[in-house]
Order: sequence, then C-alpha cells, then structure tokens
Amino acid sequence: MPGTGSRGLVLIVEDEPAIADVLRMYLTREGFGVSVAHDGENALNAARSQHPVAIVMDVGLPGMDGTEVCRQLRAEDNWVPVLFCTARDDEVDRILGLELGGDDYITKPFSPREVVARVKSAVRRSNLSEQLSVTMEVGDVVLDTDARAVTVAGKPVQLTATEFDLLAHLMARPGRVFSRDQLLSEVWGYAAAVGTRTVDVHVAQVRAKLGDASPIRTVRGVGYSVDS
Repeated sequence: MPGTGSRGLVLIVEDEPAIADVLRMYLTREGFGVSVAHDGENALNAARSQHPVAIVMDVGLPGMDGTEVCRQLRAEDNWVPVLFCTARDDEVDRILGLELGGDDYITKPFSPREVVARVKSAVRRSNLSEQLSVTMEVGDVVLDTDARAVTVAGKPVQLTATEFDLLAHLMARPGRVFSRDQLLSEVWGYAAAVGTRTVDVHVAQVRAKLGDASPIRTVRGVGYSVDS
C-alpha cells in the first residue's frame, strides 16, 4: 500500500495515466500520499482496503463508472469525501453525482492546483470534529460535532461530510440568513465559480434525509437559514 503522507492518503481514480500522474505530483507536493486506480472495480477495492482521506474520481471509467462506485461505498456506510472529476458538464450529471453522495464536482479541463485546493477543503470538512465539540438541537434534530453524528427523534441519519458541515454551519447560527455565495465560501472553502446550484442540491439532500424534521428554510431571493 502506498505511503499515506503527512496529510493522509488520497485515492485517484482516473483512466487517463497522464492526468493521474499530474494529480499525483501536485498532491504529493502538498504532503498527501497517493494511490491510483484506473477502473471502477479496482477503485472500490482500494477504497475499502486503503482507507483514503479523500477520493478524486473520474465519472467515465471502464466497467463500473464513478457514480456507481460512490453509490456502493455509501451503501456500505463509507462516507469518505468523494470529488468527482469529469469531462461532462451536463447539469443532470452534476446533480446525479451529488445526489449519489459525492461531496464535490470538478469539470475537465481543470487546474491541478484547483483540485488540490478542493481536496484540502474536503479533508478539512471531514476532520472538523478535531476542531469543535458542540451539540446543537433544533426540534427533533440533534447534531453532535464531536461524534459527527446527526439524529432525528433519536434515530441516526447518515450525511456526507459536506452535508454534515452545511447543516452544522446553519444550525450554529440560528436566525442568520446565508446567501448561496456565502455558503460556498464558508462551507466549501472556495469562490462561487463552481456554481451555486451545488448548494441547492446539498440542501435538498439534507432536507430529504431529515424529512419533516428539517430545520432549514429557504429565504426566497436570498438563501437559507435555520430558525432560532
């Protein structure tokens, strides 16, 4: 198994060796260990055995595509951050990837530095429990930042790292209304060039998982808030 590096191991799933090599070089420079898989089946096995801190995954892979790999990982209760990289820029593909449990979506051609920045943000979000120890409660929804756990009426709800941090960010500031651009900057950690539709999809996913207990409300023309 490859060395994990000081920041942990990143699994790159990419069937184009040149792209995989460039990403490996940039991530290694930033202190990450890197493992590479070139198809979906090997990616799934690597994710299960190597315990990466993040996965950078192409969608169009030989055999099993990237969205199916992500779907199977989530079905196994594996919530490692998944960043989809793809040549497809279709809104349907983007939304599908996020709905299947992806944490981010990067369209080719991309800057390797941007990918590294996105990976760092994803790892930071998934490690947030090391920085905070707070329990928040709104109605039947209880969020524990230390355990990174969410329950509704005592029943556990599984959220991706990004979904968890979005909910935590809103619940920590009840009554405050956040624009989509603010949420992209403060939760995702980068500017709005990625598109605010990403925020809408994640909010929709959180609401679907929390059901009627969801405390997130839409402020038309502005953004989102949690009632105080």
